[in-house]
Amino acid sequence: MQLSKKINFTFLFLFSLGLSLGASAEPTFHKVEAREGDGVYSLLRRYNLDAFRCNFSKFYALNELRKSATLVKGRSYYLPIFVYRYDGKSIRTTIGISDWDQAVRIQKYNNDLVETEIRKQSYAKSRVLWVPYHEMNCLDEVKKNLSKPEPKKDSVLAAKVVPKKKQPIITQTKPITGKNLSTQAAGKRSYPIFGPKYAYTPLASEKMKGKVVYIVAGHGGPDPGAVGKRDGNKLCEDEYAYDVALRLCRNLIAHGATAYMITRDPDDGIREGLYLKCDEDEVVWGNFPIERSQKTRLFQRSNAINELYKKNKWRGVTQQIVVVIHVDSRAQKQQIDLFFYHHPTDAKGKALAKKLQATMSDKYKVYRASKNYFGTVTGRDLHMLREVEAPAIYIELGNIKHSRDQQRIVIERNRQLLADWLLEGLMKW
Repeated sequence: MQLSKKINFTFLFLFSLGLSLGASAEPTFHKVEAREGDGVYSLLRRYNLDAFRCNFSKFYALNELRKSATLVKGRSYYLPIFVYRYDGKSIRTTIGISDWDQAVRIQKYNNDLVETEIRKQSYAKSRVLWVPYHEMNCLDEVKKNLSKPEPKKDSVLAAKVVPKKKQPIITQTKPITGKNLSTQAAGKRSYPIFGPKYAYTPLASEKMKGKVVYIVAGHGGPDPGAVGKRDGNKLCEDEYAYDVALRLCRNLIAHGATAYMITRDPDDGIREGLYLKCDEDEVVWGNFPIERSQKTRLFQRSNAINELYKKNKWRGVTQQIVVVIHVDSRAQKQQIDLFFYHHPTDAKGKALAKKLQATMSDKYKVYRASKNYFGTVTGRDLHMLREVEAPAIYIELGNIKHSRDQQRIVIERNRQLLADWLLEGLMKW
């Protein structure tokens, strides 16, 4: 009788803690130091947590931060990742769940982080299991993600230097002076934002006439984005994304499109050479300083686009798209091909992303020795895809920390090829 009472008391005590008899003790949260250039989004993206809104809410709550807060390099932050002591039997017995599919997803999550070198050892070897917060607390969001089709592996952008074309495709944008910073120019087709050498933008064709493109180079101002290093030189994501975006913008204007550079630099223009100087003088459309708060920065961009979109729609423009350009940051050894995101509910954005992917695949067959391309098209619930009213695509140019991917952006000719090939894909829109 006394033994029975002790067993019942133990059960009640465990139940009061929210644990099952088969599960490990109360888990802790994983803690990491912020790197140079880290924002909340880039930090959660590194740990494959950025696809779920609840992870962001939990991150702010765990670290007692306002949503407008910026991260400090070297300071430690809790991530929405539960840390369990693996029991050596199974994931389900370790955390006290019965859902087989859920356990498989958690296993894949841990394995993926080992592959990208975020984790040094597997959970089986280290006896430490990571469980993303969304798997335990945001199952509605998880189910929505599960309903999305798997990205198809296809074959697309050479990192090597290739011979120059006889007549390279050109591109457009407008001055950064004044409050009305349209990319269109009157009369002489001169656009100072491209810099003195490239300001004059002759009309090569009218294939894109009647189409409006809003181009957003990622990060900028106080946020350099991902940061890489090459031969002792610092590579800032915002500078290389901006240079490719400018070249694409000039290409579009040269072929009759109306193109708007939403993030803008007053003096950089299209730049030559391998290493682009990092600075913080970029502004957003309307000549407004780029805010430090990540959320505010993103809404500055999406609000500017939506205002322009409505004006152009009122004028009768029926074809408008948003193109967002970034450079990804992953483990140093992980090489990736240029890839695309679209919002899961944006059928037009998805179709356009697939056309761009197909164009890149064709180019890789010509310029890459192996002929293989593994750039994907994936649905993601990202701010710049969700909050804009026009169809949108989000482009990641490569891994800024991988030496071969770096060639894709540091070699000037490759930056122009990126812009040329993206233009070719957009011409199919």
